[in-house]
Amino acid sequence: MRGINRIIVAVHDLEKSKRYYSELLGATFHSADWTGENYGINVAISWDAGIELCAPMKGRENDSVVSPYLKHKGEGVMNVVFNYNSAADALERAKATGVECSHSLDFTQEEIDAHLDALFCKYEEHVLNTAPECGFSITLAQITGK
Repeated sequence: MRGINRIIVAVHDLEKSKRYYSELLGATFHSADWTGENYGINVAISWDAGIELCAPMKGRENDSVVSPYLKHKGEGVMNVVFNYNSAADALERAKATGVECSHSLDFTQEEIDAHLDALFCKYEEHVLNTAPECGFSITLAQITGK
């Protein structure tokens, strides 16, 4: 394990939240909307501050992936991303404990280069269904910089 890569915060207003964390922490955010389109969310990531902000897309306030969290808990940390040398090995360990994976991402180098400023040579994530046990979901990631 390499430690925590970032926290993911559910927010109602992406632009307002970006301003807040930029002013408070000096965070620099990069748009990652392309990663959230299928989930009905707008996404901004600050790699330097270790924060990802997710807000429902306009018109998707009630059916986006973050809508249930916002409805029941309001804004807050909904996921913690842990970085590993091997996300696949970490996933197998989690499965052996009975924890299920809700979805996975494994970006190609072309996607990384086009959408993540070519910052990484590997970007793989597995989101676990851990919210009932610990109050937030856990993501097992293998994010390797160039």
